[in-house]
Parts: sequence; structure tokens; C-alpha cells
Amino acid sequence: MNIYLKKIDKNNYKECINLKLTLEQEKYISSNLLSLVQTAYEDDFYSLGIYNNDTMVGFILYDFDLSIDGWSMSRFMIDYNYQNQGIGKKALREFIKFFKNKYNNQNLYTSVEVNNFVPLKLYEKVGFIKEKYFEYESDGKIYKEILMILTLKGD
Repeated sequence: MNIYLKKIDKNNYKECINLKLTLEQEKYISSNLLSLVQTAYEDDFYSLGIYNNDTMVGFILYDFDLSIDGWSMSRFMIDYNYQNQGIGKKALREFIKFFKNKYNNQNLYTSVEVNNFVPLKLYEKVGFIKEKYFEYESDGKIYKEILMILTLKGD
């Protein structure tokens, strides 16, 4: 297994759009297409493809979130064909190394819906700690999430 990250650009954006989740997982995460649009039009939004050898197997969107005054891994997904193979954990560790080098040991945040247990456990395995519970409304639906933090300062 050779996991690495690569910026999404005009050469690989279609691969990113074609990555798929299970129907159950789709209710927890925005589409990669929406994420790429946000990367194109929002300030401080960045997208990375997760590769195993020469195959894109997942996607990460990270951004500077003004509401928490910090960097957030807003989207993380592994295509359903490549799940349960250890790729997610390796990809997160690669992203943490990348982030730490690029942003000088700033803390990294993420959030996960309270009943989305698989990513919650994965984030905890790589060092994220639950910081607080919060709710928000979007398009008439109430979301209940956990804000998590990975402290990288002083590592």
C-alpha cells in the first residue's frame, strides 16, 4: 500500500467526482462535486485526492473556519470500494504530516455527526479529541455534531 496526497486540479477532478460512498454514508457528508465548487469559489478552501499507488481512493477538503478561528478538515472520505483496508487511517496520518509541515503546528479541527461512529472512532485513533457538542440548522434540518481537535502545537 502506497498512500499519498495530491492536489485536485484539472487533471484529476473527474476521478474525485466519481468517488462513491454507500447510501448510508451519503447522508453524513456533502458530495465531492459540491466540495470542489467550494474549493473553486471560497477563500481558504483546499482539496486533496487520496491515492493508493496511482488510483484515487479518497478525498479531503480542508479550510480555515472563521467560526472556530482555525483550520478544519471539513470533508474526509474513502470510496466504498476501498474501505476497511486500513487506507483511511494511513491517509489521515499522511494528511496530518502534510498539515503540520504546511501550517507550522497549528491545531486541526474536524467535526462528525454524533451517531456516525465509524469516522468518530477513526479520528480518535489518530489523535483527535472530542472538544464539544453543537447543533446547527441547514435547509430545515437540524444537525448534531461533535467538534474534535488535534493538538499539533509543541509536538
